[in-house]
Amino acid sequence: MLTDYKKVEAEIYNLRHWISECTPAVLKTKYEGLLKKSGFTIISFNEHYFKEQGYTCFWLLAESHLAIHTFPENNKTYVELSSCNQEKLEIFKSSC
Repeated sequence: MLTDYKKVEAEIYNLRHWISECTPAVLKTKYEGLLKKSGFTIISFNEHYFKEQGYTCFWLLAESHLAIHTFPENNKTYVELSSCNQEKLEIFKSSC
């Protein structure tokens, strides 16, 4: 995938929060949709299902990354988006 280069300041903006949804398919659909709606450029996606329980996935973005880690035994999921583009991060935040 080719992406256009854009010079940016060395600054990273973060969104970190916990949610109660732990279903992998729901999380993938919701957060990939939010990334696209916010204008992020998705370079790749990877995921891992743990043998007993739990799920981890991440999107590599041209603007950094989004990672999701589930803890179904506690009915909790951790979501973290790091981005060098504050405007896209703010759009993402307002859509959550």
